[in-house]
Amino acid sequence: MFEQTFKNIDDILHKDAGCGSELDYVEQTSWVLFLKYLDDLERDRATSAELTGKTYTPIIDQEYQWSIWAAPKIKRAGTERVEVDHNALTGDDLLDFVNGKLFPYLKKFKLSAENADTIEYKIGEIFSELKNRIQSGYNLREVINRIDELRFRTHAEKHEMSHLYEDKIKNMGNAGRNGGEYYTPRPLITTIVKVVDPKIGDKIYDGAVGSAGFLCEAFDYLNSGKELSTKEWETLQKRTFYGKEKKSLAYIIGIMNMILHGVEAPNIIHTNTLAENLADIQQKDRYNVVLANPPFGGKERAEVQQNFPIKTGETASLFLQHFIKILKAGGKAGVVIKNTFLSNTDNATVAIRKTLLESCNLHTVLDLPGGTFTGAGVKTVVLFFEKGKPTQKTWFYSLNLDRNLGKTNPLNENDLAEFVKLQKTFADSENSWTVNIKDIDQSTFDLSVKNPNKKEEAALRPPQAILEEMKALDEESAEILNSILELL
Repeated sequence: MFEQTFKNIDDILHKDAGCGSELDYVEQTSWVLFLKYLDDLERDRATSAELTGKTYTPIIDQEYQWSIWAAPKIKRAGTERVEVDHNALTGDDLLDFVNGKLFPYLKKFKLSAENADTIEYKIGEIFSELKNRIQSGYNLREVINRIDELRFRTHAEKHEMSHLYEDKIKNMGNAGRNGGEYYTPRPLITTIVKVVDPKIGDKIYDGAVGSAGFLCEAFDYLNSGKELSTKEWETLQKRTFYGKEKKSLAYIIGIMNMILHGVEAPNIIHTNTLAENLADIQQKDRYNVVLANPPFGGKERAEVQQNFPIKTGETASLFLQHFIKILKAGGKAGVVIKNTFLSNTDNATVAIRKTLLESCNLHTVLDLPGGTFTGAGVKTVVLFFEKGKPTQKTWFYSLNLDRNLGKTNPLNENDLAEFVKLQKTFADSENSWTVNIKDIDQSTFDLSVKNPNKKEEAALRPPQAILEEMKALDEESAEILNSILELL
C-alpha cells in the first residue's frame, strides 16, 4: 500500500508546474509526510499520557493540527467508513492557508523551542528551509489525501516507510541535477558500519551528512540484536548521532530519513562544515566515530581554505583534514574518498597523506570498482583508520566483480562478504595484501592500489564485455538526455 501511495503522489506532482524533477518530488513529499508523522507522534504521546493519568499538551496549536486543516474527517452515511471531509480546504484557499499561515507559524518554532535537541526546534528548522512548491491547490489536496492514508503508529509501519523513503532518495540520485551526491549505496554503508563497529555510548558523526544514510544505518546497527535499557535508548536518541549538512534539500531529507528510522529529534545542523576553523576544534567538540562520504570534485573558495593547515581547493581533502582533527584519540573512522587521493602528487595531497599516516593508523583500504556510485564513473576507496598511533601496515582489499555495476545491476552485500570476513584478520588472498609503510616512497607517501597477487590482464577484452559496456553507456547517455529534456 505504501509503495503505491508514493507512486500516486509522484504522478500527481509530475503534473504540477512547480515540480520539475525527482528532487522536487522528494522535497515536497517530505514536508507533507513530516506533518502527518507529527500528527501520529502527537496521538501516540497523548495516548501514553492518558494511560498514566497525565495531561498531554500538544506541540501544534489546534488550528494548525493535521486533523483540522489537512484531513478533517466525516463518517459516510450508512457505513462505518471515515473519510476526509469533502469541504476540507482545497484550491486557492488551501494554498493561501499553507503559504500564508501554516509555514510562517511552523517557522516560529525555531525561536520558541527550549533547545536544539527538541522536535519543536526541528519543526522550526525544517520550515525555515523549505517552501511549498506545489502550485495547484487541487494537486496539493490530492497529495494530502494520499499521505493521510499512511500510518506511522507501529514499528513495522515505520520500518516499511523508512525503506520506501530510502528508495525515493535512491531514485533522486538517478535523476540528475547532482541528486546522486545525497545517496551512498546502502550495502556499502552497512559494510562500513560493520567494520568500524560502533558501540552504544560512542558519539557518531558525519560532517557531510547528505540523506543521513550512515547515521540511519549506525542507528539500526546499535538498535538490533539486544534489548536496550531505558538509559541506552535515551543515549541513542539524544547523545549518539551528529551531523552537518550545507545544502537545504539534503538537510531536510537527512532529518526526515532519521525520523522515519526512529530518531525523534536528529542532531543535524544546517551549516557549511568547512567554514569551521580547525584550530577552533576543542576536546569537547570531538567524536568517537566518523562515518562519511564527503562530496568530491567540488572546489572551495580561498577564504574557506584558510580554515585548514594544508590549503587545497579540493572539497574531499578539506573534509579529510576535518575528520582527522575532530576524532578523539582512539576514535575510529570509515570515509569514502576518490581513489586518486592515494596517488596524487600535488603538495597538498602528499601532505594530507603524510598527516593521515603519522597521526592515525590507516589499517584498511577498500578499493571499489567503477560504477559503485550510480551515475558517477569515478573510482573510489574507503579509508578505515583509528586516531592516535602512526600507521605501520595497511591492509588493502580490491573488490573485483564478474559484472559491471550500474543502476540495473547495483552493488549488494554479498559482493562485500569476502571483504568483511578477511578484514577481521587482515588475511592475504587473491584480492587482498598488506603494505608495510616503511617500504613506500617516504617523499610522496604513494599508496596506489597495486595488487601484487593479480596477474597482468590480457590487453584485449572479449567482444561480449565491450558490447555490454557500450550498451550500459548508451543507456546512461539516454537517461542523462531525458533528465535534461525534463528540465527544459
